[in-house]
Amino acid sequence: MVRGQRGDCLSYLDGCKRRFLFIPLLTLFLFIFPPFPAWASTVQVEVIHSQDQYETGKDYPLLFRLVIAKPWYIHGTKTEPELIPTTLTVREKPRLKIVGIQFPPAESKRFDYADRPTPVFSGQILVRATLRVAKDAAMGGQVMEGKLSYQACSTISCLPPENVSFSIPLKIVPPGTGATLMNQDLFQASERAIVYGKKDKGSKLGTGFWLTLLGFFVGGLALSLSPCVYPLIPITVSYFSQGRKKASIYTLINCFLYILGLAITNSALGVWAALSGRMVGSFLQNPWVIVFLVCLFIALALSSFGLWEFRLPAGLTRLVSKSFGGYLGTFFMGLTLGIIAAPCLGPFIVGLLTYVAQKGDPFLGFISFFVLSIGLGLPLAVLAFFSGALARLPASGDWMLWVRKFMGWVLLFMAAYFAKPLIYDYVIETGLMAAVVCAAGIHLGWLDRTGTSLHRFSFFKKALGVALIGGSIFYFWTAGLVEKGIEWLPYKDGLITGAAEGKKPVILDFTAKWCEPCEILDRNVFRDPEVVKLSRHFLTVRVDLTVPHPRQKEILERYGVKGVPTIIFINKEGVEEKSLRIESLVDKSEFLEKMKALL
Repeated sequence: MVRGQRGDCLSYLDGCKRRFLFIPLLTLFLFIFPPFPAWASTVQVEVIHSQDQYETGKDYPLLFRLVIAKPWYIHGTKTEPELIPTTLTVREKPRLKIVGIQFPPAESKRFDYADRPTPVFSGQILVRATLRVAKDAAMGGQVMEGKLSYQACSTISCLPPENVSFSIPLKIVPPGTGATLMNQDLFQASERAIVYGKKDKGSKLGTGFWLTLLGFFVGGLALSLSPCVYPLIPITVSYFSQGRKKASIYTLINCFLYILGLAITNSALGVWAALSGRMVGSFLQNPWVIVFLVCLFIALALSSFGLWEFRLPAGLTRLVSKSFGGYLGTFFMGLTLGIIAAPCLGPFIVGLLTYVAQKGDPFLGFISFFVLSIGLGLPLAVLAFFSGALARLPASGDWMLWVRKFMGWVLLFMAAYFAKPLIYDYVIETGLMAAVVCAAGIHLGWLDRTGTSLHRFSFFKKALGVALIGGSIFYFWTAGLVEKGIEWLPYKDGLITGAAEGKKPVILDFTAKWCEPCEILDRNVFRDPEVVKLSRHFLTVRVDLTVPHPRQKEILERYGVKGVPTIIFINKEGVEEKSLRIESLVDKSEFLEKMKALL
């Protein structure tokens, strides 16, 4: 008995020793490998240097390694307007600058909640950049601060937009000091990934791309009828033909040079807008930037309506209006057409530039405005080549003023489109878009009195007015306005507690405008008549994460929300039924099952 008891005691002491040994090991493990926070560590940024120190007066390559946690993806640098692109920026320091930031080609990923593939990054990627050190840069240790902005999504949900800050430590030395090269294999691998990725990616042009180009071409044709361009047609055609009654090779070359000059000017604007699109994509998440853009479009539209005049300085207009002889003169006329016609073209071009900037694709910016230029210059070229057709053109008159007002309504429609993120009610958002189209039809068809003496033109105006009004009603009807959705209450302290006191179950919905699955839920599930009818037995509360607010982090931590969409079901006692929680896109039947289970 004594020996058995002694053995039991030794076994017990041995177990105690193991437990005490496990506790410090566990503490050390947690210190080395801290748990992932819910939001902040989706992506980690590591700076990779090409050498240990940097001499002044030279450029050096740098790499940024982005480590994206599973199962998340982050959007590419070029996305659809409703998505948030990934951007990497570094704040300049005196005589130190990071330029030429270049991401590898994004992979194309199809999500269940999207109707087309989305460009994304996942796993680990290397981002190339160039460190530019000026000749008079300060010596010694320097630190540059950077920021990575992105939005992460999985196959079933999305996180709010995030920012990760990072530092770039540098050692600046005098010329001739020398340095030790580092990480050259990684720099070569990143260069191969970018070069081969571009080759493999190829030029996959879908239907949407060609429809976009067709829209730019038609827009160019419409702009050629504006009051600032149309009167130039006889003068330009006469200059092209130089009094020749028949077309000649001279006329053909002049037409080509004219369109080429016009295309170079506009395409440069398109590329500039696309290259700045990375900033635009991030800025458009700021409500004050959206308000500014909406006001800008409204102001430009009022200019098209003639309420105020958009004019260039007289000296600039005189300079570009000078006539130069020969082929060079024709090319110069094409280059400066956009400046001469700026009072009419400017407002519309600004809207198109904003669209291209959202896309952030330099190729799209170039080709779109190149096609726009062809549409704008083609009527002039055709009429010059077939100069006899010039006599068949309608005379300048009120109809051109009507075209300018039509462009004004296009700008108002764009203002309504860009205002969508500021509107948190789907009914109001859809109604605003339809109201703009309907008002355009009434104004252009009947209220506007220009061209009433021309019977055919008057008939055309009324026909277009009827088409616009009918189109707005059809849009209003098919957009789901007939079916009223769930009536959500904005989240406030005390709502959930009050529901528990009143023994009423709660549906708590976390959503955001930038979350595509959330938008699909709103359209296809929350507006279903059966779902709406059953929702009247619940207190329906919504937390909108579209724009960050001061208590957002506290609310997310309170309910353990890691992404959107997230729908929480709280019973009559005020306790969440965790088995019913929804954290992905679901259909109507599954949502109804969970509602009935809670009841």
